[in-house]
Amino acid sequence: MPSSSPSRHNVLILKSDEHNPRIASTDGHPFVETPNLDRLAERGVVFESAYSPSPLCCPSRSSFIAGRPVHEIQCYNNSLAIERPNYPSYGSLLDAAGVHAVHVGKVDAYRPPDELGFTEMLGADYRLAGDTHVSRSPLALRQDSHKRAQGVGVRDDPFRADDQRVADALAFIERPNPGSPWTMEVNLIAPHFPHYVTQELWDRYAGHDDLPEYGVDAAPAHHPYAADLRRHFGTHVFTEELTRQHRRAYYGRVTYVDQQLGLLLDALERTGQSDNTVVVYTSDHGEMLGLFGMWWKCSMYEDSARVPLVAAGPGFGRGQRVTTPVTHWDLNAAVFAAVDVPRPADLAGSPLQDLQASPSERAVFAEYHGHGTRGSAYMVRQNQWKLLYNACAPHQLFDLEADPHELHDLAPTEPARVRKLTERLYDEFCDPMLEHERAESFIRRQLTAAGHEAVTTA
Repeated sequence: MPSSSPSRHNVLILKSDEHNPRIASTDGHPFVETPNLDRLAERGVVFESAYSPSPLCCPSRSSFIAGRPVHEIQCYNNSLAIERPNYPSYGSLLDAAGVHAVHVGKVDAYRPPDELGFTEMLGADYRLAGDTHVSRSPLALRQDSHKRAQGVGVRDDPFRADDQRVADALAFIERPNPGSPWTMEVNLIAPHFPHYVTQELWDRYAGHDDLPEYGVDAAPAHHPYAADLRRHFGTHVFTEELTRQHRRAYYGRVTYVDQQLGLLLDALERTGQSDNTVVVYTSDHGEMLGLFGMWWKCSMYEDSARVPLVAAGPGFGRGQRVTTPVTHWDLNAAVFAAVDVPRPADLAGSPLQDLQASPSERAVFAEYHGHGTRGSAYMVRQNQWKLLYNACAPHQLFDLEADPHELHDLAPTEPARVRKLTERLYDEFCDPMLEHERAESFIRRQLTAAGHEAVTTA
């Protein structure tokens, strides 16, 4: 598919699911193999402080697609028990402006695929009912912890669905010219659990069945929200041996995702589109991977809330690393900038192309209203400072430059810093307690619509 006009560039986004940003060579990991991420970084920009709008699938993906905060679109969790407010997707806005906007694979959004308005939806994967374990007070407890913990090891064809998604994307790249610039968001399931891999990928990480650097004895594990998440998911079932197996398999699943990025980069080069296409790799959120005894996502700690984000192509420098905090709203804005389409002024974020200077006084925001904790959580990140404003538990403050693993909560000793960042939360983003109450009211309506108050509570 030939390139678009000189001022209007194509955009290819590869978005994985649940990729811990530390587990990549671009983040300095000592042994995980991600050569294609390195390849992209060499000709692009690594955004070292990139965050998900919300560390949960449906809220994160919906917020990106709509370009609006989670509390605005009221996509608080993975439940689809009641209809959510409708907002134009970036795909519908681009399609109306003459851009060929394609969405491939996992949707998990605030509207069904056929209502999102993309020019094409390829292999759309959409859950009809969604999650039912969304009660926060009382806290819903899941009963599938043993099943989740056993979901690890070697399978003959563990990536069948993702292989098809990439095949669809490759076929699109090879198509004849549509006569307009195009965007394509390719959504993979990996490295999301269950952690199954091929024999080759399992063998590749022999000897790397390690343990998290910090466990349940570390101070961050004692926070009420962290304890809630361990109870909600029943993570006590993860023995040392299971933890080692899951981490080893996860490394293989990350390498699989990197291989898919390589196939897409090769196709762009083969078809002569590489120089006129902005290519971005990111993930919807991270994965705790046993850190502090926690698994999956749903936490505002870095391993869950931060995401990998590497961008290359027209408008981006080469071989740069940026520490300025950014979010997926900025990626949404970057898409509009790349295809040269005016973006509605009320959408959140600024183009990544304009955020390549470090350092910056800029503050970014994330929020969580989903399952597993007793109340909402909000993050404000500015420079090295990270405030976690917790609606139903003590607030936390971390200096990520001095304490990248968030082991030392400075909130009790830095009240002025907490106050300053809290003011930015209220002034620039939202009233956190009001939005906590709005979320709780919405969740109660979801539970009523689903026909129960909670699914097994404590």
